[in-house]
Amino acid sequence: MIYPVTDKPHKKRIIILGGGFGGVYAAIHLEKLLARVDAVEICLISHDNFFLFTPMLHEIAASDLEITNIVNPLRKLLRKVEVLVGDVNEIDLPNKRVLISHGYRKHSLQIDYDHLVIALGSITNFYDIPGLADLAVPMKSLRDAIQLRAQILRHLEEANFECNPAERQSLLTFVVAGGGFAGVETVAALNDFVRDALPFYPNLSEGMLRVVLVHSGPVILPELGESLGRHTQKVLEGRGVEIQLNTRVKSMTENKVFLAYTAPIPCGTLVWTAGTVPSPLISTLLCAKERGRIVVNQFLQVPDWPDVWAVGDCAFVPDIKNPGKSHPPTAQHAIREGKVVAQNIAAALLGRPGKPFSFKTIGLLASIGRRTGVARIFGYNFSGFFAWWIWRTIYLSKLPGLDKKVRVAFDWTLDLIFPKDVCAVHDLSYRRNFHRLESVKEGCRE
Repeated sequence: MIYPVTDKPHKKRIIILGGGFGGVYAAIHLEKLLARVDAVEICLISHDNFFLFTPMLHEIAASDLEITNIVNPLRKLLRKVEVLVGDVNEIDLPNKRVLISHGYRKHSLQIDYDHLVIALGSITNFYDIPGLADLAVPMKSLRDAIQLRAQILRHLEEANFECNPAERQSLLTFVVAGGGFAGVETVAALNDFVRDALPFYPNLSEGMLRVVLVHSGPVILPELGESLGRHTQKVLEGRGVEIQLNTRVKSMTENKVFLAYTAPIPCGTLVWTAGTVPSPLISTLLCAKERGRIVVNQFLQVPDWPDVWAVGDCAFVPDIKNPGKSHPPTAQHAIREGKVVAQNIAAALLGRPGKPFSFKTIGLLASIGRRTGVARIFGYNFSGFFAWWIWRTIYLSKLPGLDKKVRVAFDWTLDLIFPKDVCAVHDLSYRRNFHRLESVKEGCRE
């Protein structure tokens, strides 16, 4: 059913699609710039009613932080922006409207716009690799982090009383695919978590664990350069992480991961961080695209559609200082793009010239566990405790909300004193492994 629009027609309506870094920061700055303009209304449409601070996602999986401490309710962040929780089903550029579905019954709602900001982000790309979509655990959402933590603990529980050595080895082998920032931070946190949890399982030992990082390139963390990549590899290997370079995942079954060029790994847990692709909705739009992303000009406008703008992972933003190249789809760029697109929309409403987007990456940082990190800031390399301290300081400062900053700082302090929680919350992985657990029990009885 299509619900008619009943809002006053004379008001200019700005619609923002997406509740990630680009969309939320665009809404925050539009709220500031247009707070006193009665003839303008702003609406943010998001799949969730919260903003997720994804750089700390691996700390949820590793039980370093409480689940709600890296999420902010959108209605708390945006006091004068209308927040609509739903899914975007269609973007009709010629008729300047979007079709969404919302609520448990998925009611259809059609909304007209005067200005549209597309910030739909990206989704996990499984590259049609057999078994991955059903069996692998991605690391893109809060649910993914919760599921990974629960699956790790359930495998430890099963392995503690497993009588079949081969099955136990599969349960205690954890593979992370992807040697970029997400993969390295995830494997480091996962490795620390499972090793810290072992004392609670008397029948298990560190010699039974196998944590593997699979990367298709010759060095991990290629964004930071070969020197820091090699250093990170040495640190992780010293902590028991096995790193397999120049290979990739070919397929996955319930208890085995198959790799190109090397032997398969008996494994029940594969974390997939090796690729993303823009939201599928982007491919349906009648506008130019590059590498699947919406092409925008230097003002973040979509060519041929002057009232449509795009930011974040789904936008191909040209680097005006390096012709032919684009800005990387990172959080620090999306934050700045959100601010600039807000300024340009406000300028367009007031009949003023826009501001071109230009930003140079300040630095890149990664946490690699055990209070160590690696960083490249203003061209200088850092590693060890100082880099880890910089990582925590910068990301804590970027976390929205004073209350969240305090809660995260408090969690980090408690983590220095108390052991990690080993509570396994029921999730989809439990259902998936239930039948396998029952078959194992039958085998033990025999």
